[in-house]
Amino acid sequence: MIDNLPIDPVVYATDPAVDPKWGIKPAGLLDIDGLLYFAVEAHNYGLEPSFTRQENIHGWIVTSQDYGRTWNRHATPRYFFTGRLSSVHFLQFGKGYQGGRDGFVYAYFPAAEDGKSYWENGDFMLLGRVPKDKILIRNAWEFYTSLDNSNQPVWNMDDGLASPVFRYNKMCGENHVSYNFGINRYILGNYGFVDDQLNPRPNHQGSWPQSAYRSQLSLYEAPEPWGPWSLFYQDDNWGTYGDYQPSFPTKWMSQDGKVMFMVSSGTYDDYNFTVQKMTLKIAK
Repeated sequence: MIDNLPIDPVVYATDPAVDPKWGIKPAGLLDIDGLLYFAVEAHNYGLEPSFTRQENIHGWIVTSQDYGRTWNRHATPRYFFTGRLSSVHFLQFGKGYQGGRDGFVYAYFPAAEDGKSYWENGDFMLLGRVPKDKILIRNAWEFYTSLDNSNQPVWNMDDGLASPVFRYNKMCGENHVSYNFGINRYILGNYGFVDDQLNPRPNHQGSWPQSAYRSQLSLYEAPEPWGPWSLFYQDDNWGTYGDYQPSFPTKWMSQDGKVMFMVSSGTYDDYNFTVQKMTLKIAK
C-alpha cells in the first residue's frame, strides 16, 4: 500500500511486547539516487525493572519514490529484522550515496550481550552490508564476523555469527556513522545515560521527572567502517536531561573535513533540534 498517512502505532505495533501507543520510532534514513529507504523499529519502554532500557523488538524498511510525499509501507515485511538486528542505522556517504566506497550499502545495528537491541545503554554495534540494489531482500544481507590474515573483513549471511565492530558496555546508544571525505575517516557519535557517579543508568529507569538523567557524549573516528575506533572527544555531562542521537550530516562538512556540524536531540521533555559546530585539529 502506498499512501501519505503516518505510520500509526495502533496499526503497526501489534506485537504484544511492543508499546501499543508509542511503540514505533524511526531508526535510519538513506537516499539511493532519489529513492528513500526509511528504517523503522517497534519497541517498548523496558521490561527489566533493574535496568529499564527501551527495547527494540523488530524492524523493517519503508520506501518513497517522491521524496517522502508518499510511502510504500510494505516494501519489506514488518519482521524484516528481529532480535539484536531490530534497529537499522545506515552508514552515510552523502547525497544519493554517490560517495559510497563500493557497490554495497552498510548499516549498523546497536545490540547487547543478552541478544537484544536497545535504544540506550546497550553494549556494542554490529555491521551489515547489502548490494545497494538489493536492500529490500533479506537474504542478500551479510554481516561482519572478523578480519582475515590480510586484515580484510570476513562477511557471513548468518547474522548469528556477526561480531561487534564497536563496543562500549552498557553505554552504547543507537549510534549513527558518517564518512568524512575531507579527512578520510568514519565519524561515530555515541551516547549513553549516566548517574551522578558516571555509572550507566538508562533514561527510562523510573518515572518522569526522576527518570531524567544526564547523558555522556563520546565521539570516535576510524579508517574503516569496522574500525578500529579511536576516541577524540568526550563530554560526561551532555545535557541536563540527557541529549541523544548525535549525527554528522555529510552535507554540513567542509571540503577539507575540518569543520563539521553535529545534530542531536534533547530528551523527551522538549525534543530540541540542536546543531553544534565543531572544528577539528588534525594531529600530524
